[in-house]
Amino acid sequence: MTRSIGLRGLAFGFAMLGLLATSARAQEIAFTFDDLPAHAALPAGQIRLEIAQSLLATLKAQGLPPVYGFVNGVREVEEPASRSVLPAWRAAGFPLGDHSWSHMNLNTHTLEAFEADVLKNRSVLEREMPGQDWRWFRFPFLSQGDTPEKRAGVRAFLASQGYRIAQVTMSFSDYAFNDPYARCVAKGDTVAIAGLEHDYLTAAVESIGYYRGMSQTLFGRDIPYVLLMHAGAFDARMLPRLLELYRSRGFQFVTLPQAERDPFYRIDLDLTAPPGPDTLEDAMRARGLAVPPRPDATIFAGLDKVCR
Repeated sequence: MTRSIGLRGLAFGFAMLGLLATSARAQEIAFTFDDLPAHAALPAGQIRLEIAQSLLATLKAQGLPPVYGFVNGVREVEEPASRSVLPAWRAAGFPLGDHSWSHMNLNTHTLEAFEADVLKNRSVLEREMPGQDWRWFRFPFLSQGDTPEKRAGVRAFLASQGYRIAQVTMSFSDYAFNDPYARCVAKGDTVAIAGLEHDYLTAAVESIGYYRGMSQTLFGRDIPYVLLMHAGAFDARMLPRLLELYRSRGFQFVTLPQAERDPFYRIDLDLTAPPGPDTLEDAMRARGLAVPPRPDATIFAGLDKVCR
């Protein structure tokens, strides 16, 4: 990862000023968190419940509306100590959604295996959300099927189970920072951690311009965005600054159901409709428009080398 903090700091500042100038009115964004109750490597000296409590305390302190956390039930089996995370999420007044039992990638498995994996997760969600709305589905790896037949088939299956799709229309690959952070904590490398903090916020800023640019190109307006986050230790560390960053860009925080009331998400709510573009990138391709290169690609290129 490039450590030229001075030049990157200038780029960060100019990007922030540019986006501020374009924020003539408040935009809406729904935060969502994947991979509950356990995501990525666990830094030395921390436990999963502590990470969840930190995320929840920040979300509550900064006045966010109810935030969906998407569950992989297998993590409770793999890490029994994580079993207190889901009750803590619910006790905070926040809802849970379905992320499949084992975080299965539909693109690399049969539809039948995927359906069984989704159904296996139901007992966990019914235990934590009895009689409540947990039927929002977030595809693991955001993979909705590698063939037209599989994509249509999974939509028919989810429709039969009463689901809606929790789509993603903004992300900055926050998940990629959690493992390097755990390595840096183990080494006590505070300089590297400071670099990760800088790059994390830079990636978030750059992603705002990336997604807002596509939305403006496609619709001449900002859709309400659904932001993908992960329940990792570095996310918990950075969340106070991240929320302030989005506020400084003119965003208001809404719930996932509120964001997906926008017409852009109509095929995510009506799964009996034919498949179509439901991400901004796919909408660009459907109109024959070039998808811009991700501006944060250089940040991620070196993350695997940090604190090795």
